[in-house]
Order: sequence, then C-alpha cells, then structure tokens
Amino acid sequence: MKRGKNLFIFTFLAPPVLLYGWLVILPFLQAFQISLTDWSGVSPTFEYIGFQNFIDMWSDPKGWVIPGFIHTGIILLVLPVVVIAMALFFAYMLNVGGRSTRGGLSGVQGSKFYKIVYFFPQVLSLAIVAIVWEQIYKPAATGGVLVTLLDAVNLPSPTAGFMGDKDWVLPGIIFAMIWSSVGFYLVYFSSAMASIPKDLYEAARIDGAGRAKTFFTITLPLLWESVQTAWVYLGIIALDGFVLVFMMTPGAGGPNHASEVIGGVIYKFAFGNGRDAAMASAIGVVLFFAVLVLTLVSLRVTRRERVEF
Repeated sequence: MKRGKNLFIFTFLAPPVLLYGWLVILPFLQAFQISLTDWSGVSPTFEYIGFQNFIDMWSDPKGWVIPGFIHTGIILLVLPVVVIAMALFFAYMLNVGGRSTRGGLSGVQGSKFYKIVYFFPQVLSLAIVAIVWEQIYKPAATGGVLVTLLDAVNLPSPTAGFMGDKDWVLPGIIFAMIWSSVGFYLVYFSSAMASIPKDLYEAARIDGAGRAKTFFTITLPLLWESVQTAWVYLGIIALDGFVLVFMMTPGAGGPNHASEVIGGVIYKFAFGNGRDAAMASAIGVVLFFAVLVLTLVSLRVTRRERVEF
C-alpha cells in the first residue's frame, strides 16, 4: 500500500520537477559554462578562457559595468525601504486610522475606494508605466507635465527634462517604480492586518496606547513575516528596473551612464553592437551570487520568532 502511494506521488511530481530542471536549472548551468568562454553569442565556435571574463568586467572600457552595479545597488536599498514604509503607513491608516468608536479602532471612511485607487497602477504593465512617466518627465518644449508645472510656479527645473538630466534621471526612475509598487503592498498588508484580532487593538486602547505605539507593539510584530516576504519580492522588482530604464532614458541608460542598471548592462553585452554573450553571462553569474548572499543575509538579519495570535 505504501509502495503504491509513493509511486502515485512520484508520478505527479516527476513531470513538473523535470520541466523545472529543463527550463530553469539547465539554463543557469549553461550560463555558468558560457561565462568561462569567449563566445560572442553568434559565432559557431568558442574557446574556454577560464575566469578571464570575471577579471575583464571590472575594467570595462565601455563604462557600463561599475555604474550598473552601483545604480542597481542604490535602487535595491531605496525601493524596498520606501515602498514598505509607505505601504505599511497607508494600510494602517486605512484599517485603523479612523475615529475611535465603542467597538474599538476603525478604518477611515471610504477605505475600500482608496484601496482601489492605490492599487490601480498595479494593473498597468511596466511598458504603460514607462510611457506615462516619460510623458510626465519630458522637457516643457515637448509637453512635459512636471517641468511645465514647475515653470508655471517659478520653481527650478531641468531644461532637458528629468530623464535628460544626469542628476535627476535615477531619482525619477526610482520614483516611478515606487508609484507602481506601493498599491499592491498596501492591499497585501491590509489583508494581513484584517486577520489581526480587534481585541488586541481594543486592549491597547484601554491601556492608553496611541496609534503609533499600537502600530509598533502590535501591528508590526504580527506582520513581520509579511514584511519579510515583501522585502524579497521588492528586491526582485529592484533588479528588474531595466524595463523602465530601457524605455524612459536616452540610450537605455543615459545620459552619460547616469541610469545604467545591471539588467541593461547584461542586455547590451548580449544583444548590442559587438555582442559578447560570455561577458553577459559572467555578469549574470556575479549578479546571481550577489543576490543569493544579500537574500540570505537579509533573511538572517530580519529573522524573528513567530508571533502567534
């Protein structure tokens, strides 16, 4: 009987595991192999050159690699912190930010409507988000909304538009990423907050705890696992900023490499002029191990004992 049960389980598990190995694990292993060669991506032959690509990437004459890692690191630091902080704040206000009643703390009036409004950017594809914000950031001469508004109230603004100014292009990209991400995590945290017993808030209210203390002593500890999950997924989004950079910035990383991200660098090496698939694979391998280490460290640092309620 037990043997038949094991065979039944194996029959269902084997196809998806094999498919995952073929479509995910095998390409990863091939990337590691290619990174040790001089393959251009189009030539029929290649030679193994060891770790030379890993050495050469740091002296890249095109000036892509180091700015790409630096800007990706900045996004990786800023995006999760800002999005999680904003999403937690808005979710808390929507759920328990209303007037105190005899039944305890309540959400603000129209909270369901606000959730829909905040969530709306999430239903848009990244391509649409890029087009919208590109129009907002354009120079006033070509109909840029933000520059036109700043000029109307006599505030300084970049004459070439926000995407054409090396000091503003990366903050502009990060702001667009934050705008498109906050709504999803607001709804995510709101759903988690809805499962917290109202008795806890009522007990804190009777003890004289204010909203801020209630948040840090009750809400945040009980949502910590949700925050950890959000942190990991936002890290993935931060590494996927290439779509906005590719569509919004001049030269897909300009001006003057001021918005290069590592995804764009890999794309340029793999598919740009003078293809170098081996270098692109080497950068991808470095990124893989960097992300692996950062994920393990962040999960270790943020690990807490599970709070039962």
